[in-house]
Amino acid sequence: MTAIKASDVDRFVARPDPARPVVLIYGPDAGLVRERAEKLAHASVDDPADPFALSRLEGDEIAATPMRLVEEASSVPMFGGRRAIRVRPTSRNIAGAVEAVLKVALHDCRVIIEAGDLRKNAPLRALCEKAANAAALPCYADNDRDIGRLIDDEMREAGLTIAPEARAALLPLLGGDRSATRNEVQKLALYARDKGSVTLDDVAAVVADASALALDALIDAAFAGRTGDVETLLAKAALAGLTPGSIMFAAQRQVAILHKTRLVIEAGKPLGAALDSMIPPVHFSRKALVEAALKAWTAARLGRAMTQLAEAAFDVRRQSSLADTLAQRAMLSIAVNARLRS
Repeated sequence: MTAIKASDVDRFVARPDPARPVVLIYGPDAGLVRERAEKLAHASVDDPADPFALSRLEGDEIAATPMRLVEEASSVPMFGGRRAIRVRPTSRNIAGAVEAVLKVALHDCRVIIEAGDLRKNAPLRALCEKAANAAALPCYADNDRDIGRLIDDEMREAGLTIAPEARAALLPLLGGDRSATRNEVQKLALYARDKGSVTLDDVAAVVADASALALDALIDAAFAGRTGDVETLLAKAALAGLTPGSIMFAAQRQVAILHKTRLVIEAGKPLGAALDSMIPPVHFSRKALVEAALKAWTAARLGRAMTQLAEAAFDVRRQSSLADTLAQRAMLSIAVNARLRS
């Protein structure tokens, strides 16, 4: 077995094993998947800016022509040197193409495959975990310690310190997507660059859209059936100042969007194409969870959820003293129903 423990992934990315030239990077945190793929690519070639050294292939292209990946991985660069291939995510199955490249002896070439959240029995994940010349790197959402370390690293990089109360207030407002978290911290550091130290007022002034991030994360987790995440994100939503009414409004808006998209899918449109054409467009950091939701729900079940949320939203407005409890119950109910898939 070549599955890498979550705690050992960063160590592998920093010093990739040459005996495992095929690397699958997967997980629910799309930002972390992308960040680690970027780092691994830079560690695998001499010049990441050289298109002959670092090439990119789309998953759909590989799914349509499985031997394309073998041909690209086996080619020898004109001027020599190490090479890497980054395979972008796709909704189509590329396990056949990866199985073919695993049978080829690669010389100074690393194949980096980015994917979303894969079940343990997913063909691509199972294939890379079992192959002796491959590695599977999981990317799960950052915990408080990971987020704290990222905050400290970014502040140190910017030559800043952060007050304990500011750090404590910032911590629960972040997480869910590594790229979004890093962007928020970097934005905060930029705002305070001439102050020497980040204060609680700076956090309040700059991370104003943290509530929007917390709301998106909560709604996406609920419809994707992540009950454990929903409980955590409900607490973060409260700290971000989200009201029960805003949670219910966002949930009703999202169920309507998902329902419309599921109708299109059930009419014959491929899931990936339907996801890409959603209005409003889905931010790349949310795509994995929105795709999971579209797979978990049917149009009929989303119709029933729409009615359920409308009733819950009415109760929230009518019983203000119980609004928090009612909104929490509604979100957890959605998450549980998403997991039932019946």
